[in-house]
Order: sequence, then structure tokens, then C-alpha cells
Amino acid sequence: MRILLAEDDEDLARFICKGLREEQYAVEAVGDGEAALELAETGGFDLLIFDLLLPKLDGLSLCRRLRTQGDHTPILLLTVKDTVEDKVRGLDAGADDYMTKPFAFAELLARVRVLLRRGTSVSGTRLKVDDLEVDPAARRVWRAGKEISLTNREYALLEYLLRNRNRALSRAAIINHVWGLAYDPMTNIVDVYIRALRAKIDKGYARSLITTVRGVGYMLKDDEK
Repeated sequence: MRILLAEDDEDLARFICKGLREEQYAVEAVGDGEAALELAETGGFDLLIFDLLLPKLDGLSLCRRLRTQGDHTPILLLTVKDTVEDKVRGLDAGADDYMTKPFAFAELLARVRVLLRRGTSVSGTRLKVDDLEVDPAARRVWRAGKEISLTNREYALLEYLLRNRNRALSRAAIINHVWGLAYDPMTNIVDVYIRALRAKIDKGYARSLITTVRGVGYMLKDDEK
């Protein structure tokens, strides 16, 4: 699952990102509202977490803009403002949930799980390419009707490739989204996991879905697109 975090407190942003990534979520973090809006408009996120008092564009305005554009991605607002009036304004602006700072990370995780389940339920979407099928809510994978067991990282990698089907993804982009790390050109971790994933979802099937894009990285190819 991909999460967009907009938080201008760098220490808090690092703390949230670290915790979410340890739970195998792919997190992209920005420090202002305009950057958050630009990224959110590209789509592909399963949950949006916005601080209320962001520079350039505040969290309430972000919610209103996205809802006006027809974006129904679940939104969780984080803020030090804790009055009933503040919460009502946030929910009326289009947020799905509202958390006041400081908060326990365990509670944040619980709210994230609830919102992700709700978002998946609303979309009713199983991700499919050819005879490969993924249920993001249950984190289950099938190929040609046969269930495939993946590790957490393998699943995160497959889902990222699947959500970006027919798009060449660089190793830097993959390692950032799946591991939440800056790219180290000396590491081969992406290639190792791609090999492991291919052995599970491509080996023994008529068509290989994961394609190497020379000079770029990897792509999950959907011939129907």
C-alpha cells in the first residue's frame, strides 16, 4: 500500500516514515502542501496523511482541492488543534479521520489500517494483469488460480510494479518506494528481489510478466493496455 505523508516537522516525518515502512508500507514524504497536491494528483496512493498547518498550502485546502477534483483517496489529518470546531472543519473539508498531536504510534497504525480497509472496500479493486491477481486488502497473490506465498518485501515490490504496470521503474524509484531508502548504486538488492519474485510468479508460466528495461530498471508488462 502506498501512503503520501505531508508533514513539515522533519523529525516527526522521519519517525512516521520509519514506523510505517517497518510495517511494509511504501511511504513518500513531502514538507509542504503544494508538493503534496502535485503528488496526490498523480494518483497511485492508497492513503493520504496531511498535517493541518502545512506551508504553501494548508491541510484543509488540500482536502478541499482533492475532493473537488473527485479524488476519494482516504485522508487522515494530523494536527495540534484539538477543539471540536477544528475537528468538524477538517471532516467537513473532506478528511476521513482526524488525529491530534502528540499521538501514540500504535493508534496511528490502527487508524491507517482502518482507512486502508475502507478505501479498498470502496474501490472494490483487485489488481489484475493477465492471469496474475492481487488482493491488496488481504495481501494475497494468485497466478492462473494458484495462490503464491510471498515475503513482505516481495509482496511490496510486486504491488508497486503492478500499480505502475507498463511503466519502466528505475532501481532508485523501486528502492525508495519499497525499502524507503536512498539509492546506493553499489547495492544489488533490487535485482536480488526481482529474481526471487520472478521465480515465484513467472517461472513455469507461458508468459513472463516482469520485464527488464535495459538502462532503466524493471517493468510489469500488461499486453492488454
